[in-house]
Amino acid sequence: MELCVALDLPTKQENLDLIKKIQNYDVWLKVGLRTYIRDGEEFLKDIKKINLDFKIFLDLKLYDIPNTMADSAESIMGLGVDMFNVHASAGKRAMSEVMSRLEKYETRPIVLAVTALTSFTEEEFTEVYEKGIDDKANQFAKDAMDSGLDGVVCSAFESKSIKGITSKEFMTLTPGIRPFGEDAGDQKRVADISFAKKALVDFIVVGRPIYQSENSAEVVKKILEKI
Repeated sequence: MELCVALDLPTKQENLDLIKKIQNYDVWLKVGLRTYIRDGEEFLKDIKKINLDFKIFLDLKLYDIPNTMADSAESIMGLGVDMFNVHASAGKRAMSEVMSRLEKYETRPIVLAVTALTSFTEEEFTEVYEKGIDDKANQFAKDAMDSGLDGVVCSAFESKSIKGITSKEFMTLTPGIRPFGEDAGDQKRVADISFAKKALVDFIVVGRPIYQSENSAEVVKKILEKI
């Protein structure tokens, strides 16, 4: 299991200050939609200036027509990130198109598909997808694997089931992790590290418990010790 730190702070400088505090730890950094729209490619370069060994997860959740998603994936190749994601609900043709477009590259980032956002309640999810979270997340995971992706974004509650219908090598990345039982905030399906380990999660994403702490480096250290 690996730790991915969410860079969700209100300003670029606050995110950079956080990165500097944890620069000596072997962690991934998640750059989300707001941060990337605001700070762009320059921010990715700034991360590498602090520590070249940081691995970057670009969390943009691509969702469009197949050709546009594939074009976007190819543009991402020029950013030097180590992982990015698409929406599984864009469909198998779109996901296959993305992976087909990346075949010509000698190396490529890890590509994950978003199943069910961890902010969804069961009721909210069913209103949109007309199926429960467990069933639909499993279907999305199978679609992603069949399309050649490396894994999915899901909650810890779906991870073990997804591994069961795909393979142990098929990766699961879980947002909404509250490592030591912290408040869930705007997330609905949250879990702690112990649960995530039992669910065979490959990557845990932690944000608020780290950046809201007075000693972010110490929290990161404790999380790494626990995983």
